[in-house]
Amino acid sequence: MRLHVLGICGTFMGGVAALARELGHVVEGSDQNVYPPMSTQLEQLGIALKVGYHAAHLEPASDLVVVGNALSRGNAAVEHLLDAGTPYVSGPQWLGEQVLRGRQVFAVAGTHGKTTTTAMLAWILDACGREPGFLVGGVPQNFEVSARLGRGEAFVIEADEYDTAFFDKRSKFVHYRPRIAILNNLEFDHADIFADVAAIQRQFHHLVRTVPGNGRLIVNAEDTHLADVLAQGCWTPVTRFGMDCGDWQARLTSADGSAFRVLADGTDWGEVRWELIGRHNVMNALAALAAADAAGVDRAAAIAALAGFRSARRRLERIGEVGGVQVYDDFAHHPSAIATTLAGLRARVGAARILVGLEPRSNSMRQGAHAQELAPSLHEADSVVLLQRPELSWDAARVAAALNGRGATASSVDALLAALLAQARAGDHVVFMSNGGFENAPRRFAAQLGNSAA
Repeated sequence: MRLHVLGICGTFMGGVAALARELGHVVEGSDQNVYPPMSTQLEQLGIALKVGYHAAHLEPASDLVVVGNALSRGNAAVEHLLDAGTPYVSGPQWLGEQVLRGRQVFAVAGTHGKTTTTAMLAWILDACGREPGFLVGGVPQNFEVSARLGRGEAFVIEADEYDTAFFDKRSKFVHYRPRIAILNNLEFDHADIFADVAAIQRQFHHLVRTVPGNGRLIVNAEDTHLADVLAQGCWTPVTRFGMDCGDWQARLTSADGSAFRVLADGTDWGEVRWELIGRHNVMNALAALAAADAAGVDRAAAIAALAGFRSARRRLERIGEVGGVQVYDDFAHHPSAIATTLAGLRARVGAARILVGLEPRSNSMRQGAHAQELAPSLHEADSVVLLQRPELSWDAARVAAALNGRGATASSVDALLAALLAQARAGDHVVFMSNGGFENAPRRFAAQLGNSAA
């Protein structure tokens, strides 16, 4: 079958395209924004990419068009496929019908940590001989591909609460029918489609309703919003995790989270020493371990596997060191994720300076839904430069002012890079935060540092 994937460079849709290619379909796709790492992965798989959503890109007609949720009515490609009567389907529906049916599905849901936890669980299962399939909303460094079919029964999928497509406004995760589901956390996000936390909780409860009675829910014991979700009705056994509460707990043996002991049902099962940092990643690990345990994976073996885990790209990914300056690329785009990421880095680097270049890019960020929480989330940064793009509906200068001399704004990526370059000195840690391409800012900054030192 010949498939055309609209929105193919999104992390989810790129994974769908990779799975379709592995199933033997002829796959091509188009997207408005084509940038690494997804564009690189697709090109390596031999998948043709077209830039822009033009009607001509859908000719000659494919057997099926898989439509990403970034596209809406009025889009030229969408209007063309509707007028032409071309068969179409959403990515989540195609995945549920063509890949997940008959598999032991592990769904990883939550406002934060989905990508890391999905990659972590896939790695644990793989290291313990399960040979799982997976679809991760990023490129996990242990596998260097965002999706694969796998030869085992298990399939691990990042389960997003965002809507499915222009013709299906349910959350993506209702299509997956998991046997084991992780509910990692729940906060307000996606202000473009959800009015409040209660609206998101309803969608999470829809997911809860799909998990069978002989399955398992793995739930953050510290999260009151998730407790409210379960209070709406639960028909599945629940395993809870938390730092100091729940069935699975952790005790930090290193303040930055790079080492911790794992306790399950009151028994100490061993210590994890790994390259990740931060309390949030320890929580992600507990969720992944509990999910693997629910599938019968040996606890000691699962814990041992985490020593070899490498996070997905762009999750506080160290780009390199130039002139004594450490440069990182990070995907954090919600105040809570920003705060926990920087807290983990602060615990590791001590008194060293942390400089942040931040692009408020998500729909919620652009609409100002998190503007009040942004300055407090940057507490651990010594200096912050916020990118004030024209489409930002609020004044980033107010956030900069609330940082009490530690904040500034820039009207372009070039200006942001110049501002950070003027400040950076040996011993600093410079973190770029965005859930988009950020015009390749981290690597451009590292290159400019090198040029200035030459």
